[in-house]
Amino acid sequence: MNMLSLANELNSNTYPGRGIVIGKTKDGKKAVTAYFIMGRSNNSRNRVFVEEGEGIRTQAFDPSKLEDPSLIIYAPVRVLGNKIIVTNGDQTDTIYEGMDKQLTFEQSLRTREFEPDAPNYTPRISGIMHVENGKYNYAMSILKSNNGNPKACNRYTFVYENPVAGEGHFIHTYMHDGNPLPSFEGEPKLVEINGYIDEFTNMVWTNLNEDNKVSLFVRFIDIETGEYETRIVNKNK
Repeated sequence: MNMLSLANELNSNTYPGRGIVIGKTKDGKKAVTAYFIMGRSNNSRNRVFVEEGEGIRTQAFDPSKLEDPSLIIYAPVRVLGNKIIVTNGDQTDTIYEGMDKQLTFEQSLRTREFEPDAPNYTPRISGIMHVENGKYNYAMSILKSNNGNPKACNRYTFVYENPVAGEGHFIHTYMHDGNPLPSFEGEPKLVEINGYIDEFTNMVWTNLNEDNKVSLFVRFIDIETGEYETRIVNKNK
């Protein structure tokens, strides 16, 4: 698989939807994750990320304009011990609760499927990072309809052990803009991880489509100590 430029992947796609990046810095010292949301409707664009404990949640920027909260208000990031959960929906809670009961990442997601937002049937994308005592691995998942057929759910899990320094994987909900929106296809894209946290955050944010981007979360975690830094960027201020 060819390594891709994350900047090019973002700036060449006006609507990847929601996206998760997980990887490792070039010096091999930090675990990296990023999660962004985009929106086409006023309801989707009326959001910000706010910190909640060690994670984040979405909330309405203007509560008076909030319409249906069911698929847009959730906790995208939660921390369970040495595990960091990142998803595009309330399956964050499903994974957290399942793993807290000793289920695996994949087992926890067996109770969920793609979103019920016909005709798009938006995939549920999820990531799990395990950082402990100098060791690091991660996994990603996508639950999607069978080529737009809501009667069947296709489940894919990708596990990355001993991640390579300077490499990451990028998965997003939609291939590109459209009506209906076409679901992501294939395995997560191999992308290069460059820079320190502020440089990386700026690169992702500036390459997201200006009209459609809404919010961005980035976290760098020291693999030896578990200490982390977080950046949150919201278009609505």
